[in-house]
Amino acid sequence: MSTSTQLQETPETKKSLYDYQIADLKRIFDVLENAPSNYNLLYQLPTGGGKTVIFSEIVRRYIQKYNKKVVILTHRVELCKQTSKMLSGFEVNNKVINSKVKELPDQDQYKCFVAMVETLNNRLNDDKLKLEDIGLVIIDEAHYNSFRKLFKFFKDCFILGVTATPLSSNIKLPMKDNYQELIVGDDIATLIKNGFLSKAEIYNFDVSLNTLKIGINGDYTVKSSEALYTNTHMQGKLMHAYEEMSKGKKTLIFNNGINTSKEVYYTFKKAGYNIRHLDNTCSKQERKDILKWFKHTPDGILTSVSILTTGFDEPTVETVILNRATRSLTLYFQMIGRGSRVLDNKNSFLVLDLGNNIIRFGPWDQSVDWQHIFKYPDLYLENLRNDEEIERDFVYVMPDSLRERFKASKSTEFDIKSVYHEVLGEGHKSIVAIERSIEHHSQLCIENSEDVFEARALAQLLQDDISYRIKQYSYCIMNSTQNYKDWLFEEYNRKLRLSFNGKF
Repeated sequence: MSTSTQLQETPETKKSLYDYQIADLKRIFDVLENAPSNYNLLYQLPTGGGKTVIFSEIVRRYIQKYNKKVVILTHRVELCKQTSKMLSGFEVNNKVINSKVKELPDQDQYKCFVAMVETLNNRLNDDKLKLEDIGLVIIDEAHYNSFRKLFKFFKDCFILGVTATPLSSNIKLPMKDNYQELIVGDDIATLIKNGFLSKAEIYNFDVSLNTLKIGINGDYTVKSSEALYTNTHMQGKLMHAYEEMSKGKKTLIFNNGINTSKEVYYTFKKAGYNIRHLDNTCSKQERKDILKWFKHTPDGILTSVSILTTGFDEPTVETVILNRATRSLTLYFQMIGRGSRVLDNKNSFLVLDLGNNIIRFGPWDQSVDWQHIFKYPDLYLENLRNDEEIERDFVYVMPDSLRERFKASKSTEFDIKSVYHEVLGEGHKSIVAIERSIEHHSQLCIENSEDVFEARALAQLLQDDISYRIKQYSYCIMNSTQNYKDWLFEEYNRKLRLSFNGKF
């Protein structure tokens, strides 16, 4: 076993840290010991890297060394409970300040407090609660802006922000305004190489996002997302992606909007699949029951809205489907990260992207210059690729599992742009390029079928390829109106079905 994967037991506790976690812990303590007592430090480590483990050990050592108290802030009830449990594992006596806690008459009995942002903010503003002798404040998921309101109460404390993505959730409030320094931990590729995270096998599906609108927060609006992702075509595309790539696997589907998630639930339920829907309107008990069901159902499908991006840990997830587009780098990493936990019999997982997210941000495991993003967030956001450019540059690659269905054919490839120029050079009308494309698809289906019914079934599997060819053809003829593409798509499929008549 390499040194990077060896466990080291922390003194006086039963919990263990890996070498890379200990190295980061030392770097953080170097700053803590040498910087002013009111210094603000930010620490980045990918989802699944064990941030809670690291800062729990920091708390233990800090209390032991400085004999001052620590406050840990989270933005979710689940994170409060998980953090408190982890701290107890490190033998740190802690108290959770939740909505039930109105006063702290027993605060002398604790050296560490775990609190929800809103709860603590209300208590401190009402003067109902006073925290004394605090030396260190740790902020989990520090990219959220709800924490800023509490900074004024801890002006003389050392603040440690912890996040997987040091990019503010509000583009107008950059993190560099609140933190003086960033420490970057091991990247995703290194954690995969050393066996701490699973490898993502990513498949991108061509989706036209020209109807999506960007809201004031810089991301796509729920309204425009729901209009796109609840339509029959997109529901069919999602079902096709699942059946082709993930059928029978434990699958997590992320949507932008409750209506979309419910529509996904009905579509899959109707098709006979084992699926549940979860959103933030579900009660605590419903959420608990659904997550328990998901844990123990090998072929379970869980469709949800952003509720499972943080504080949710289910290592048995085999596929993550991004049934949405986002312009949030944080959300992108969080969604994919839900499938990245390692198990003895799992070192890879599937990601099916139906929102052009991988092209927008780059592969999940590619190296990211977090220092540059931290210092120049505006520059990073300005250079995000726009959707029209992404769609123009998209190249459809037939998945291996689908290619296998056409193995009797020499090649499934067809360059519609080249054929378009070829056709014009021969003096024909441009539509001849589409006719030749239909002939190619017809040949593929006939060569790999026993009868006309099988050929029609294979034609249904080619919908993504057909859609891609039509889009590329539309760019060539400078007509990319949605009405024209929709008409051409229907006409293409009609002629393809007719082409099988009399061939068997």
